[in-house]
Amino acid sequence: MPSRNIVKDFAPESYYHIYNRGVAKQPIFLDSRDKQRFLALFERHLSHKESLNGNGLAYRKFTDDIELLCYCLMGNHFHLLVYQAENVSAITDFMRSVLTAYTMYFNRRHKRVGPLFQSVYKSSRISTDSYLLHISRYIHLNPRGYKSYHYSSLAHYLGTPSPEWLNPNKILDLFTQENYLEFLEDYEDHKASLEEIKYELADS
Repeated sequence: MPSRNIVKDFAPESYYHIYNRGVAKQPIFLDSRDKQRFLALFERHLSHKESLNGNGLAYRKFTDDIELLCYCLMGNHFHLLVYQAENVSAITDFMRSVLTAYTMYFNRRHKRVGPLFQSVYKSSRISTDSYLLHISRYIHLNPRGYKSYHYSSLAHYLGTPSPEWLNPNKILDLFTQENYLEFLEDYEDHKASLEEIKYELADS
């Protein structure tokens, strides 16, 4: 039986929670420079600004296919919440582009060889509005000091202007900024919703 959330059967106009961690639970980000490089790959592929590779060729853009709604980069894993439009291969192509480029960068910078990530990234389709909101909260609450953590999208939910490649509005349209913070801090509601999320992540 395949592991939960590994088989990819992406649907159009759907939301997905995407996550992965380092091989043998080893770090995938050793410092702020690594995390900034990972975020720069989002800008490369999700902004409208043209980016060229070393041969002068433009990197592929996914701006019409994918919206990144929220993210969190931790030491040995990451979480993304994305919306996929009509192109059902967009997530597959986008994640391959980002993870391949990042692995090459990481191995080169840290003088290592071989796979960086534990396996193929995992994805869970978000089937209800309630689950969509709870996943955004789960992602943002990953760091202990989540309110001041620099490598999640939370600051852009609480008033800091968003970069072009991040779109929190699909979540924020359901809240005011103050209400979203209250939602994060509602411990009892969060505790109840976490049971559903933990089941989805049980074999991650």
